[in-house]
Amino acid sequence: MKKVAILGGKRIPFARSFTNYVGATNQDLMTAAVRALVQDFRLQNQILGEVVLGSVIKHTADWNFSREVTLGSGVSPKTPAYDISQACGTSLETAIAVGNKIALGQIEVGIAGGMDSNSDLPFVFSRDFAQKMLSANRAKSMGERLKHLASIRIADLKPRTPGVTEPRTGLSMGESCEIMVKTWKIGRAEQDQLALESHQKAAAAYAEGFYKNLIVPYRGLEKDNNVRADTSLEKLAKLKPAFDRSGAGTLTAGNSSALTDGAAATLLSSDEWAQKNGHKVLAYLTHVETAAVEFTKEDGLLMAPAYAVAKMLKKAGLKLQDFDYYEIHEAFAGQVLCTLKAWEDDEFCRTRLGYSAALGRIDRAKMNVKGGSVAIGHPFAATGARILTSLAHILNNKGSGRGLISICTGGGMGVTAIVEK
Repeated sequence: MKKVAILGGKRIPFARSFTNYVGATNQDLMTAAVRALVQDFRLQNQILGEVVLGSVIKHTADWNFSREVTLGSGVSPKTPAYDISQACGTSLETAIAVGNKIALGQIEVGIAGGMDSNSDLPFVFSRDFAQKMLSANRAKSMGERLKHLASIRIADLKPRTPGVTEPRTGLSMGESCEIMVKTWKIGRAEQDQLALESHQKAAAAYAEGFYKNLIVPYRGLEKDNNVRADTSLEKLAKLKPAFDRSGAGTLTAGNSSALTDGAAATLLSSDEWAQKNGHKVLAYLTHVETAAVEFTKEDGLLMAPAYAVAKMLKKAGLKLQDFDYYEIHEAFAGQVLCTLKAWEDDEFCRTRLGYSAALGRIDRAKMNVKGGSVAIGHPFAATGARILTSLAHILNNKGSGRGLISICTGGGMGVTAIVEK
């Protein structure tokens, strides 16, 4: 099996939804990120093994999304492409797909990535309206067509906007996470503290120039516009609960990731291809794991990464503490804290994860050291590529080390990985 090298990545600044990227299409955003990556690594007109991209909220017109982005990116039109979607873990899953083919020797190089935009939502009409329109379209005479069109009522024209509620429970991610933090007894103060640290670390990373070569300016933005260097615990404490307004809620707009637009892409290759083309290897993608939970009965919706990481550690022969850095996606500060508490819980680790004792604590100073999703933002399918690229650069800057990635997703799933230098 060949080693899977991470050579670098590019993303556009992540923007709060309905701000800078209003009017830009999904394809516009993703093409900007991939084109910047192509230019940075001099891939113009080259035939790559494949391009694998994804998004969570998709227009029906984007049925060949990755291929269209590839055709507009500058690489050779002879480069194949396809889509993947696994909720918030999408672009880490695209990296896994590309990495697996590199490891097996099927391809030498590929681009993985993802994007999402809440500013370009597809509006869908009711099924009744769709069926009436389809019947009219199939009609063999004008009279028959008019008959079907006349059956359309005003109520049929009411559009449905895409939501982030779970079809199985009817609950949003935030509502589901409220249940989790109550189950694991995670308080408001803990969540606000993690959110504050997320902003402080992201602001510090910008100040030191960490993101300078990772982000390409786009539509008037040069940096993520959700980062608040001036936030404080006092400011966060003033925010009202966003999902449970009964008086018992603790999740707010301040300790949850904001609705965000953005795109990110990562370049992966074999060692041989990197050497042949004169590119430095930042780090290697060495282990991956996915998991899912029965969130309607047993576990919280966003607890699957706790299982995926445990499985991955066993296969890798590692302990939870054997890492220099931890990148735990901050869908909500509360979700991160629930995961950490689960790993520290003897009963959970014995009965659910199959360990003889708790996995234990991690050094929180090593977690999300350049900021997390609460501060940076979370364009659903772009987050995995953002984290993978950033972690590879962090390890390269250190000169050696090992990092863990943990991403929760809708549908009760988790996508995780280990990156090593």
